[in-house]
Amino acid sequence: MALDLFVVLIYAAGMLVLGYYGMRRAKTHEDYLVAGRNLGPSLYMGTMAATVLGGASTVGTVRLGYVHGISGFWLCAALGAGIIALNLFLAKPLLKLKIFTVTQVLEKRYNPMARQASAVIMLAYALMIGVTSILAIGTVLQVLFGLPFWVSVLLGGGVVVVYSTIGGMWSLTLTDIVQFVIKTVGLMFILLPICLYRVGGWDQLVAKLPASNFSFTEIGWDTIITYFMIYFFGILIGQDIWQRVFTARDEKVAQYAGTFAGFYCILYGLACALIGMAAHVLLPNLDNVNNAFAAIVKASLPDGIRGLVIAAALAAMMSTASAGLLAASTVLTEDLLPRLRGGKQSSLNVNRLFTMLTGIAVLGIALVVNDVISALTLAYNLLVGGMLIPLMGAIFWKRATTSGAIASMTLGFVTALAFMFKDGLDANTPIYYSLAIGLVSFVVVSLLSPRPEKIAARAI
Repeated sequence: MALDLFVVLIYAAGMLVLGYYGMRRAKTHEDYLVAGRNLGPSLYMGTMAATVLGGASTVGTVRLGYVHGISGFWLCAALGAGIIALNLFLAKPLLKLKIFTVTQVLEKRYNPMARQASAVIMLAYALMIGVTSILAIGTVLQVLFGLPFWVSVLLGGGVVVVYSTIGGMWSLTLTDIVQFVIKTVGLMFILLPICLYRVGGWDQLVAKLPASNFSFTEIGWDTIITYFMIYFFGILIGQDIWQRVFTARDEKVAQYAGTFAGFYCILYGLACALIGMAAHVLLPNLDNVNNAFAAIVKASLPDGIRGLVIAAALAAMMSTASAGLLAASTVLTEDLLPRLRGGKQSSLNVNRLFTMLTGIAVLGIALVVNDVISALTLAYNLLVGGMLIPLMGAIFWKRATTSGAIASMTLGFVTALAFMFKDGLDANTPIYYSLAIGLVSFVVVSLLSPRPEKIAARAI
């Protein structure tokens, strides 16, 4: 394991070096938040895919593959489909707005109060996205190196906080590209083939698992539909994803490179589900299925190679953790802080300060939460339940009012929280009830409110 630890330390040092180079390129407020709006196809595709495919997509999909077979890929499929739809249909109008946050769209259509209310929901979402991947980092380091969980969280998460703080989006972009390459090679071209080889090849995998494990609907239609309700629509309105769209040099970069990133996400999900299936054959009696990824890496790979695959997993987790971290700090500095400072806009140093403070908060939350998919579900339930209806209404319904939007956000957010508390984080009810109540309240309150005298130019 000493060689593996050395490889992982080299990887972590490399991320910090890239963070330093990102700091040198982040000379303005716009550089720090959206990489100067100047990314070409390769950088854009890599950073978009790396942002989406994090701890839950990697560790979580391997766990789903272990339990449900090939149908475990639907989590990544929903994310990938969302990326494709976002870049094909929304990227062009979004890039014309020259904004920094999702909530600025709501201000253009409603008023500043709607922006502030939605910013609170978006902040909660972004924080939990960061927490999800920090949790996954801690889990992998704990299982593989025998470190205490809190040490694993602080060490792995600390690297993310440092490089995110010093260079912002430029640091994230540079590290994302390296992370994209490492996790593609490590997971899809090293771990998956070795797992299949140890099982005895594809024929033996088929022979040793129930036929149901090879059904694409084994996980259940209710779960598949819920994944799309949560993750597909969550991608369409998530600050961490929109912030990546804002980095594109032009609409063609977003449309073509973003679509490629979406299809990559789907293939990545299939690879992780297959790894989970192989893990079920090789390690059929795991005490904790959440550790399926770390356990199969530990059991199947030789020293050195194991370290590379660990680095690949950390790459996936760090890219999403840093995206959530920067998204949360951007919401704070662009949407909430100016309200407290009398409208004064943030500077580069203020951006760095709040990214650091947000990172400390994310590390603290990660120490008290323990399930990556549950944490991801919490984030997306709050986001979609609270913001999907008023945001879509801002775009498509002229009769929508600020009162209707705020009522929908508040009741949708509270309903999602209530049903997650009542039925559990893995239940399907929070997203369905929150959307239903959010829609009804949005329509009813909007119709009962005075018709807007003037509707701003359509948001997008």
